[in-house]
Amino acid sequence: MKRQLLPLAILFFSSFTLPTIAQQTAVDFFESGITKSKAGDFMGALQAFSMAITMNPDNAASYYNRGVAKASLKDHRGAILDYDRAIDLNGKDALAYLSRGISKSKQEDHRGALLDFSRSIELNPDDPQTYYNRGTSRSRLEQYRGALADFTKSIELDPANAQTYYSRGITKQKLEDFSGSLPDFTKMIEMMPKRPQAFAGRGMSKVELNDFTGAIADLNKAIELSPEDSESFFYRAFAKSKLEDYKGAIPDYDKALTLKPDNYRAFYGRGFCRSKLNDQRGSVQDLNQAIEINNANADSKVVYTGRINRATLDKLRDQVQERNKIIELGDERAEAYFSRGVSKNKQGDQKGAIIDLNKAIELSPTYAEAYFSRGLIKSNQGDQKGAIMDCNSAIKLNPRYAEVYYVRGLIKHSLGDENGGCLDLSKSGELGYNPAYKAISDYCN
Repeated sequence: MKRQLLPLAILFFSSFTLPTIAQQTAVDFFESGITKSKAGDFMGALQAFSMAITMNPDNAASYYNRGVAKASLKDHRGAILDYDRAIDLNGKDALAYLSRGISKSKQEDHRGALLDFSRSIELNPDDPQTYYNRGTSRSRLEQYRGALADFTKSIELDPANAQTYYSRGITKQKLEDFSGSLPDFTKMIEMMPKRPQAFAGRGMSKVELNDFTGAIADLNKAIELSPEDSESFFYRAFAKSKLEDYKGAIPDYDKALTLKPDNYRAFYGRGFCRSKLNDQRGSVQDLNQAIEINNANADSKVVYTGRINRATLDKLRDQVQERNKIIELGDERAEAYFSRGVSKNKQGDQKGAIIDLNKAIELSPTYAEAYFSRGLIKSNQGDQKGAIMDCNSAIKLNPRYAEVYYVRGLIKHSLGDENGGCLDLSKSGELGYNPAYKAISDYCN
């Protein structure tokens, strides 16, 4: 069995020999998909792999590579579904588990990702990237000792990966091994001297080790390389205050608060410095802010951002073009009512449009376009549940109606069903409606 590998960040494309002569057409589409993937044409690759799957639905490699194409388009939910099928067909493919784990981690499913990375390691125990990814998932789950072991193994297998040294250094900080973290940050600095994170990490460890002068030197460099990093300003201010340079600390606290106005620790630090400089009024104001913000953080619930709101839904939905094409007028005249309804809607007569679309559906109950157009109008009127019911009907009548999946996905997302909405957007993109991938990129990651 032949395999071709092409790295894409930490995803891989694989090419297997497909069944021979009888499936030659499927082979052509599959090879076209591989070629397009290598050229970065992931939309074209996705369509080619879909055709290969249609002609040969039992080939794991087609599902796997379509999953990679979807992941490259940031459609990780859709990618997971394809990886699931690839694994069902070939449960011994380490790359499929690795790639599914990556997509799960992108969806914050770190427990599921950890299981996939572990299975990938069982099948291929010498891949440093899989250990790195499992270490990252373990860190997200606060399993720091397991993460440390994975990062160490990854370095053992690939000592040239600077990012792994940084990740191990951060993990050692979480385990309060600040002395142990210093060599890791230093190693990354030697390998990548323009990366501010390594200087910032080493500076923070030096603060914890009371090496405030050394910390300031590292944080100076971090700020030089990344002048918008509020944490570096905060830690440099803290180091200065520990050296009793209260006057020098205040501008750093000011900058930290400009960049991150809800940093109660910075208000506390600046208030402390102002007190030392006999600005008691300013000190009290800062300490009041520190207490107020800290209490608000303790009492507030998590607020999720990025949901498609009503304005965004209206904007994206209204860009969808209805399928109003001239066709033979049937005896029941449903097409005429449909076309008149579409025209009335464009003139702003939504009530009249609904009446005509209702009549079109009454005359032709299998008229998918009429259900979809009526659903668009209902959504515009704010009747999102009614719109979803019409979209459901349109999809039942035409399961390949890409625009309907797109609109239903937007509506579901706007109503709080992010997973269901993003799966619909994925299906829309899979069926060839390209705007779905822009929505996925903006609202599903």
